[in-house]
Amino acid sequence: MATIIIEIPEDLKALEEPVRAVIELVAQQAKRGRQGVRVSYDRFCEGVSNAVGAIERGAHAAALAALDIDAEAITVDDELFRKAGRNPGTYYTKAGPVTLERSIYRKAGDRQGRTVDTISLRVGAAGDGWLPDAATAMAYLLQQGTSREAELTARQLDRLPYSRSSFDDVGHEVGRRLVARHQEIEETLIKRFDVPRAAKSVSVSLDRVALPMEELRPRPPGRPLKGAPKKPVVCVYRMAFCGTVTLHDAKGEALHTIRYGTMPGGDADSLCLGMAGDVLALLDKAPRLAVSLLCDGAPEMWTRLDAEFSDGFGVVTRRIDFYHLVEKLAAAAAVMVEPADRASVVRRWVTRLKSSNQAASHILAELHASGCESFRVGDQRPVHDAITYLTNNADRMQYASAIEAGLPIGSGAVEATCKSLVNQRMKRSGSRWKTTTGEHVIHLRAMALSDRWDDALRLTLPSPQVRILRAA
Repeated sequence: MATIIIEIPEDLKALEEPVRAVIELVAQQAKRGRQGVRVSYDRFCEGVSNAVGAIERGAHAAALAALDIDAEAITVDDELFRKAGRNPGTYYTKAGPVTLERSIYRKAGDRQGRTVDTISLRVGAAGDGWLPDAATAMAYLLQQGTSREAELTARQLDRLPYSRSSFDDVGHEVGRRLVARHQEIEETLIKRFDVPRAAKSVSVSLDRVALPMEELRPRPPGRPLKGAPKKPVVCVYRMAFCGTVTLHDAKGEALHTIRYGTMPGGDADSLCLGMAGDVLALLDKAPRLAVSLLCDGAPEMWTRLDAEFSDGFGVVTRRIDFYHLVEKLAAAAAVMVEPADRASVVRRWVTRLKSSNQAASHILAELHASGCESFRVGDQRPVHDAITYLTNNADRMQYASAIEAGLPIGSGAVEATCKSLVNQRMKRSGSRWKTTTGEHVIHLRAMALSDRWDDALRLTLPSPQVRILRAA
């Protein structure tokens, strides 16, 4: 057996035992393997994980301790802070908590002010002692699922050994910081974005999706009943907004989508303004990009987009989502013709829409000539609805020229975003949200779904530039 001597500095002696434990575990397992005896590899994996975790925590303990400054006074960016005590403090890593003795300080002249410690200041801790990489990982799990699911996932991965309440607290702290600086962060991200060489156009879409919200319920008049809640609440559905900016190739196929969202009660105008700003930044990088707006027929969506995409974008084409139109026409066909002929009628309309810009007017004439405008199916009048849809949006149905130019005709990106950004995460059974905490999750999730997570979180939890000196 080879003997290797490693000199360990005195301040790293805590690493000796876990390093020795790993070596012994591997040696014992290897010996059993060579002997051909039955082995419990799960126990070996657990032992290695525990020992490696101890090494990681020991490494953090030594590195963090070196960031502590024990002095009667320090300056933080030229502001004087005086020592308020020295006591244990806990710092939270991906491998678990680490507790150290460290000095705490309070701003000179502010006896009731908040205390700080040099370790947290120098590492840029999030909240109360959470290291940025651990906080980032916890926020990522929280945007994927509930805090309970985050805790269970972390347990299976044998990382982040923290409670569900910690995932909630830390995830929302990171989300709060992102929301507070989201305009600045998004401007930086789009400046850094490299437009794919294959990109020929950019489309912008906006849509809404219902979300369960928790709101205070007015108290009934009179004295509250015994046991009645102090703050009665009710779950109501309100509309959240989702937006997308999508780059397309010469065939209109999506290359990359940036996703945006805001809660009911959030600022939908700022969302649209942010999308407009991103498109302008893309045009600065690639002036060749053709710009198009794609939405369903809801007037509110078009009003909001038109307000932001009026000037400075060159020629902007506007189109109703092709597939919403086809749904309207399919419902009308179900009333107008026999069941055996419906599919062929819809196919004929689809073909005409894709081959001629005058198709919408011809189809409109067919609908009027059918004599079925007043025919009802339940509470609906499908032919009347299709006529209204075509009439109100006639100038946004130039699909043939769009296809010829290689531009998209469908708003599938924003439809998918409503599902992935909001429905999958925020409409779980029994869930209900408040605007503030919901904004944290929806912004974090938008960054993850837009493939901007790493860059966005480095901007949200940046490496600190603080200057700390012992006071003279």
